[in-house]
Amino acid sequence: MTDRVVALLPMKANSERVKSKNFRSFAGRPLYQWMLSTLIGMDEIDEVVINTDAQAELAESGIEAFTRSGKLNIRSRPEEIRGDHVSMNLVIADDIASVPADIYLMTHTTNPLLSADTMRNALASYRTAVAEGRADSLFTVNRVQTRFYREDGSAVNHDPDNLIRTQDLELWFEENSNLYIFSANSFSATGARIGRDPLLFETPKLESLDIDGPDDWDLAEAVALRRQS
Repeated sequence: MTDRVVALLPMKANSERVKSKNFRSFAGRPLYQWMLSTLIGMDEIDEVVINTDAQAELAESGIEAFTRSGKLNIRSRPEEIRGDHVSMNLVIADDIASVPADIYLMTHTTNPLLSADTMRNALASYRTAVAEGRADSLFTVNRVQTRFYREDGSAVNHDPDNLIRTQDLELWFEENSNLYIFSANSFSATGARIGRDPLLFETPKLESLDIDGPDDWDLAEAVALRRQS
């Protein structure tokens, strides 16, 4: 393919639930380096953009080794879109306005186990769906078939008086925040990384672990260490 693919890997210095999460050692190296290494190593990706307010932390944690690839673009995040409560869509819009591409692939440092093969398959699925007019964007999901309840104990997706096997329940999909693929046009249409007609792409369960809090960190690191051994 001749289209230009840019990977967006936003990164901030502050982390509310796991202090200095992006730069903390995860199974032997800073967390952010796991996903960055994967993206840099993919021939399908032409440029990797880190939109950040953490230049000092990056410099101290070995980012120089990645700049030699010629694919890394570290962008200083404007003051007006810094902070814990700023919408990620504003950060993406800032990147799109400055870095042209045919396809944007956006992911996070907090899903370090997501593989290059899974992202390649997602890119291929996106391209096919767009070419066939079936989708304008893609986001990754977890498949869920289980019984859900509201806080008051009432059933959401099943009848407690008429139990059926969980594998026969309606299939639900949970957005797992691992990967988003879109174009500048689809982003413009909604102002968001998910377009008007998205394709849902299921990712492998162990690859989909997303680090939000301390328990997530422990689980993901245990999986990473197990794979290394």
